[in-house]
Amino acid sequence: MTPAGFHPTLGGMKRRLTEEDGRQALRNHIIEKAGAARVKYGFYIDYETICRMLDDPDVVRYPVGIRFDASPLEPGEFAYAQQLGESPSAGYCLFIHPYFENQQENLPLLIAYHIVDINYGEIATSAEAELFGATLLGLDVDAYYQALCELADSMPGMTGEGGGSCSSCNC
Repeated sequence: MTPAGFHPTLGGMKRRLTEEDGRQALRNHIIEKAGAARVKYGFYIDYETICRMLDDPDVVRYPVGIRFDASPLEPGEFAYAQQLGESPSAGYCLFIHPYFENQQENLPLLIAYHIVDINYGEIATSAEAELFGATLLGLDVDAYYQALCELADSMPGMTGEGGGSCSSCNC
């Protein structure tokens, strides 16, 4: 007979899960999903490949279309995933600043960042978006973050006043 509260893998007693436990489980899941997509689609992820990923429900939970239009973007924002209906299952439109439309080599960096927002909604933070993007693209998180900052700072009207701190890129 097992006593109430006994859990053999936790030193005999159950412990209450914390918010940090949940956050770590989310991070682990994000790494697993990004890694699986990387294995499935190959280690070189270009614009064509990431567009195929957007159509794959194993990678992106809801339908996504891409539109190069800055009208819904905040100043300094390179992209924004807008939910199309009452429910996420209605899909999303990923608005990307038109400055990047002819920069296909940079689009996977920008798109990967927003997949987490589409898949997990408000429970995911920028840290999880950076982790997913970096893992998917085979980059160190700090290198991925720096690349996003440089891209955001390169947009017209951006002065790069963040001094490398990415204070102006809203990523």
